[in-house]
Parts: sequence; structure tokens; C-alpha cells
Amino acid sequence: MTAISDRPQMLPEEFEEFARHLTQTALGIRLEFINGKLGIKPVPDGDHSMIIEWLTRICIQARPELWLYNHGLKIQTYRGGRAHPDGTLAPSGTVAGQGEWASTNGVLMVVEVTSYDSDTERRDRVEKPRAYAETGIPVYLLIDRDSAEVTVYSEPDGVRYETVQILPFGKTVRLPEPVGISLDTEPLKNWVR
Repeated sequence: MTAISDRPQMLPEEFEEFARHLTQTALGIRLEFINGKLGIKPVPDGDHSMIIEWLTRICIQARPELWLYNHGLKIQTYRGGRAHPDGTLAPSGTVAGQGEWASTNGVLMVVEVTSYDSDTERRDRVEKPRAYAETGIPVYLLIDRDSAEVTVYSEPDGVRYETVQILPFGKTVRLPEPVGISLDTEPLKNWVR
């Protein structure tokens, strides 16, 4: 017997239609659908945007054949999830022709930058690592402004990431293959409260 909490709130197609209508009328939020549950993600603040700009510059300089997209992804085979990572590193042209919710084929890394809201713990530190690992995304980079740390998740096994590395802002972190980029995280100290 299936518990009520195990049932999705809606089908992925219903979520897409709902999100399309709400996005046209509501400012300041982005919708996600993870593990069968509807979630609301706040629109980034200025410091959040600076972190993404910083990371985009590094990625393009190190790997000019890649692009750091801000695009919705179809995640999880179970319950057909939809997520809006803050960044999706993939070969240039990967999202062409895919609409609002792109496949994860070709995605090398997803990036989340924590927001100062009550859902960060559940969303960015619990649900998303699991969802991205289940989807097989090779690297998940969490830039955690609350703890002033960078967490690199890698080696997904279909359930979880087998390797997790946590470093404080200011250290150099090597993003594992297939990304293969080093990040000097000292500038991140400028964009935290």
C-alpha cells in the first residue's frame, strides 16, 4: 500500500502547465518539482548573481567549449522532477530546441548558490543532491553562503553521490572530471552576509 506522502502532488505535465501560468503572473519566484513535491525558489539577490557571474567567467576561460546555462532541467526518472539549478554546465548548444525543461544529456555539472530562506536546508542540501545523483549528473557544486563553504558532490551511483568534498571559502577547489576546472574561492567571501 502506498502512503499518501509517497504520492506525487501532480504529474510532471500538470506541473509544467501550472508553472507556465504562474510564471507569467508572479514575480520574484521560480517553481520546481522535486520528488513529486511542488517547491518555490526565490529569485536571486545581487550577491547571488555576482557568484554566478564569477563562476561563468572562470568556466568560459578554462573551458570555452562549455556554457553555464540558467535553464530548467528534467531530473529524476522517479516522479519526473523539474529543477531550476542556478547554473548548468554543459557543451555550448546543449539546450537548443529543448524548451523550458531540458534533458540532462550532456550536462557535466549543476550549481546551486544558497539563498537566505527557510527552505535552503531541505532544498539545496538534502533534496537536490539526491535528485541530481539519481539523474546521473556527474558533479553538483553547492556554494553555501550560510556556512561560507563550497561542497562538491561527485561520482553519482544512481542513488547518491559517493564523494563529497567540503572546503571553506578562500581555499582552491578542483572540480573533478568531467569538469576538470580549479576554483580559487577567495572572491566568494565578498558575496556573503
